[in-house]
Amino acid sequence: MLYQSYQVHDDFLSPIRTAAHCLVYLDAFAFWDWLDTPRRHRRAFLEMLSRFQLTHSRPAFDLEPIQTDRGLQQVTEEIALDLPFGKLLRFAKEDSTDQPRILVTAPLSGHFSTLLRSTVQTLLHDHEVYLTDWTNARDVPLEAGRFGVDEYIEYLITFLETIGDEVHLLAVCQSCVQALAAVAIMSEERHSATPRSMTLMSGPIDTRESPTVVNKLANERSIAWFKDNVITKVPSRYQGAGRLVYPGFVQLSAFMSMNMDRHRDQHRKLFRHLAAGEEKEAKKIKDFYDEYFAVLDLTEEFYLETIERIFQRADLAKGNFTYKGRAISPSAIRRTALLTVEGGRDDICSLGQTAAAHDLCDRLHPHLKRHHLQANVGHYGTFAGKRWNREIYPVVRNMILAMG
Repeated sequence: MLYQSYQVHDDFLSPIRTAAHCLVYLDAFAFWDWLDTPRRHRRAFLEMLSRFQLTHSRPAFDLEPIQTDRGLQQVTEEIALDLPFGKLLRFAKEDSTDQPRILVTAPLSGHFSTLLRSTVQTLLHDHEVYLTDWTNARDVPLEAGRFGVDEYIEYLITFLETIGDEVHLLAVCQSCVQALAAVAIMSEERHSATPRSMTLMSGPIDTRESPTVVNKLANERSIAWFKDNVITKVPSRYQGAGRLVYPGFVQLSAFMSMNMDRHRDQHRKLFRHLAAGEEKEAKKIKDFYDEYFAVLDLTEEFYLETIERIFQRADLAKGNFTYKGRAISPSAIRRTALLTVEGGRDDICSLGQTAAAHDLCDRLHPHLKRHHLQANVGHYGTFAGKRWNREIYPVVRNMILAMG
């Protein structure tokens, strides 16, 4: 009943949000002076009310043109491969043919791949960029089957095969585990599409290292508890009707509860900016929350397997990780250069959790390993924002250039 209760609540609020939006629009044509302070406060309140919602469809990337020696190059979004639970996107520009190809693996943790918009935008300056674009599980029909951790890995291997050889891999957050596993499998099989380099950014390779609040929450409850309390069935109105999922709105609630004071403060600031007519400042906050409040559902099996295999048992770190029943080991990685990136203020994947990959890749020569600690950023700052652009990205770019 969890999803149904949420849906009833959202349906109830929908006409209220619509009315507030219309009143904001109509108020713009009112005959009284627009500088009237009470009116600005009224419009700010109505706009805040109209924004009181979550969205469940992927926002547009809206990538900016790339400045090159040839001038501004427009970026177009193409679907290189379309599978039931995710697409392989290619961001094409006119002068990318001679640039290194890189696959960016987006985390599957309640938000859409557009969360990596800034990451992709920066990478496009020097690379031909591909991205995993995961589908909202509530939109995938039951006949498409299951999608768990093994299937995620299988998708990554398929995407790499589609791109071809001489590709580089960059994984963000939760996807680091599956990316490392995929490279280990491909290395063991001497696959021609095995990545030349692998960058792991703020990922839970070994959650036993400096456990965070996220790690502790995952270990406080049994798998049966998670199944009984946060897994629910998709309502009949959606394509994935009947599929068991971990809803994106539940994940968002968990994320927000970790920093609720900050979110309250940001919305107070938004109201003040709107009331003062400071549209530029207000837009920054609105843009962030438009993305943050766009949520997607995870399949039951992917969510529960992630909790159990990655957060509770730390299978990969302990050498117990399997893929379709077959034991795999990062020791098989011999030729793929490894770069790990961590943020000194990361409260989701703390120090040491991603760097643990270096010990696991114990047959990789030292000159093919590098670790970068960005002391002054949190989780999102490792792959978005000015520190990513100015200090972290050059390290990633140099690793890729060194591997050809």
